[in-house]
Amino acid sequence: MGIHTYFQSLNDLERIIRCPGKFKFEEHSVAAHSWKVVQYAKTLADIEEKNGVSIDWKKLYEITSSHDYGEIFIGDIKTPVKHYSLELRGMLQQVEEGMIALFIEENIPEELKAIFRRQLREGKDGSVEGLILEVADKLDQVYEAITELQRGNTEKEFVVMYRDALIKIKNIKLHCVGYFLQHILPDIVKQSTNCPVDISQITREALEV
Repeated sequence: MGIHTYFQSLNDLERIIRCPGKFKFEEHSVAAHSWKVVQYAKTLADIEEKNGVSIDWKKLYEITSSHDYGEIFIGDIKTPVKHYSLELRGMLQQVEEGMIALFIEENIPEELKAIFRRQLREGKDGSVEGLILEVADKLDQVYEAITELQRGNTEKEFVVMYRDALIKIKNIKLHCVGYFLQHILPDIVKQSTNCPVDISQITREALEV
């Protein structure tokens, strides 16, 4: 019991595979995804600071590193399913938050419970740190999808994943989004000319939505 249980539970994130049920050339665990999200968010936050935005770095690292901890209890549910309806999304979030709360209550020492409740909370909100988390999370979907498409994977789900992530990112009002669209996305498209699908056209259509 105690903190040992929490540390031990982190191993489970290495065994939960993202986008289950579809053929993939490269499997991605939730643990690997979380690490990449932290790296993306760090650079995105640097871009925000360069534009005069104040960043709460402690909050940013807490919410990005722990944003998918709840998947230990419910697994990785595909984005189209998770967001099928607001009601379903709300129910899934309620279950996830309830399981996390129960885990903290049963396993975390009393003097640390408030800290864990803060660190393992839902971090996507209207704050700059919450918005950066949202961009970083979707940015990893872009890279996971484009990597599969570049390798010749013709599963339609990766086209949808790429397109939907771009639509979500472009509608978030941050300086780092403008930087991504102007300086990073063109490189992604440029390196995708040999894909079995037309990434350039899909990208244009997504940005026009």
